[in-house]
Order: sequence, then C-alpha cells, then structure tokens
Amino acid sequence: MLNKHCFEALDRSLNDIMKTQFTHGYDIPFGGKVVVLGGDFRQILPVISKGSRSEIVGSAINSSYLWKHCKCKEPLLELVNFAYPKLAHNLQKNSFFQERAILAPTLECVEEINNFMLGMIPGDETEYLSCDTPWKSDEDSGVNAEWFTFEFLNDFKCSGFPNHAIKLKAGVPIMLIRNIDQAAGLCNGTRMIVNALTKYIIVATVLNGNNMGETTFIPRMSLTPSNSDISFKFQRRQFPVALCFAMTINKSQGQSLSHVGLYLPRPVFTHGQLYVALSRVKSRKGLKMLIIDDEGVVSNTTRNVVYQEVFDNI
Repeated sequence: MLNKHCFEALDRSLNDIMKTQFTHGYDIPFGGKVVVLGGDFRQILPVISKGSRSEIVGSAINSSYLWKHCKCKEPLLELVNFAYPKLAHNLQKNSFFQERAILAPTLECVEEINNFMLGMIPGDETEYLSCDTPWKSDEDSGVNAEWFTFEFLNDFKCSGFPNHAIKLKAGVPIMLIRNIDQAAGLCNGTRMIVNALTKYIIVATVLNGNNMGETTFIPRMSLTPSNSDISFKFQRRQFPVALCFAMTINKSQGQSLSHVGLYLPRPVFTHGQLYVALSRVKSRKGLKMLIIDDEGVVSNTTRNVVYQEVFDNI
C-alpha cells in the first residue's frame, strides 16, 4: 500500500536498467520483470499526512498508469478459500478433499487454478517429464514422422491425455485420466491423494469409489491420444494423472460434492454444462460462483446454453 509514485519510480528505474526503451522502442511495465503487489484496498490506503480524501485515493496504485497492466487475483483467491478453507491445515486429512472441488468449463481454466493452488502448498515440488515418440507413418498416410520435433510433441495437450510436464507435491489431490485396473477401482476419474513421489512410482490413497482408503501404486504408461481429429499419431510415456484441485465440468459428472467452487472466466459453451456444474453440489450454501465478463470484470450473471429444439417433441 505504498504511494503510487514509489511504484512509478521503480518502473522507470527498471526500464533504464533493462534498456527496454532502447530494445523495444517503448517502456514496458517494470522493465519486463514480474512484480507481485500485496494488500487490500478495503483496509489500508497510502498514508498522506493531512491529505484530503481525493489526495489519498489519487495516491493509490490503482490511480497510476501502471494499473492497466496489473491483473488482480483476489476473486480467484476468494473462490479457493471457499472450496478449500484452511488448506494448509487440512492437507493430511483425506476426507477434506473427498467432497470438495472447483469446476471450470475448459482445460485451460482448470490448469490455471491447479497451478495457482500448487504454489500454495508447502513442500518440495517434483516434476515428471514425459518421453514422446512419433510413430512411423504408414506409406499411404502422407504424414512424415520427421516433421514432428520433440518440442512440438511436448507442447501437445488434449482432454484425457497427460501433459508432458506434471508437477506434484506430497499431499495434493490427483485424478486418474485413464483406466488402469477396473477390478481394483482404478478407473478414469478416480480421485486420489499423493502419499509419496518416487522416480518410477506415485504412491496414492484412493478418495472415492468402492476402494476408498486403499493405497495404490501408479506407474508410468505408454499412451496415445484418443482424439480422432488429430492427423498424426505419437506415443507419450507418462503417469496417467492430473492435478485435481480443479476439474472440468464434464469430468465431474456423476460426483456428489458438499463444497463446489464454479469458475467461469468465460460462459459455458455447450448444452447442459451449467446444469451439470450446479447439480454437483448437495446444497445451495455449498456453492460459490466466480463469473468474469468479457471485459474481465467480476459479474453476477452468465449465459446458459440450451438447445431448445431438443424439447420440441417432448
């Protein structure tokens, strides 16, 4: 909650040090460095000795030319605190994660929340990198496997397929995204808590299903994308899991939860998706929504997608 002139002085100094004006022909905020601002405008504002109300408000950082470059994370943090209150104190309680989740419409939104929450968890982070191998193309396919570099394959992401890089910590919730052993209840959608992370095995406790509470060992698997729209084939050897503080709305179908945070940085995009999300929670008090409009402002309305013609002959 410093005076905006302090931030503006730092901005000019970093631009001089980084020579951004010479390199880019214009100044960029803080010389291209990431700056994290902490505080709450509802509590403490900059102190201006004998200053008027307008002088105090005008000295705050959101009155500066820098504010247009800032992104406020407070609404998302409030949603996280609702779905996972006192997270650090409840990490060792498996029951804490059994009936809690944040839902979002797309994989990009889910990944944003999961990465945000992983940073809130104490402890060392373990990163698992996949081994991606292009398939030898059939003679009639017209696709040359040599066109696909490892960098290109590593960047590939799709639903039901693990990322090239998976970052985990002990105590975080994960979800299986492929069937491993259906008889043992290790199916696509099974949620678990990480107990230990080793080089070749993830040790986890099952959170839902008939095998709830059992310890299981998850190996790496050789997987291929199941998306039929992809014109090429490759194999990724990786753990078939994903962080699941948050999950897509579609992935949550069939689950009954006591606390649901619904994150909508954009409206739902298909019929019934909003209905599915709202139906996951057992009571109204267990639901909190964060809706962002097209201008990036928190809103209290969103669009529901309904294909009305499907009801014509009912």
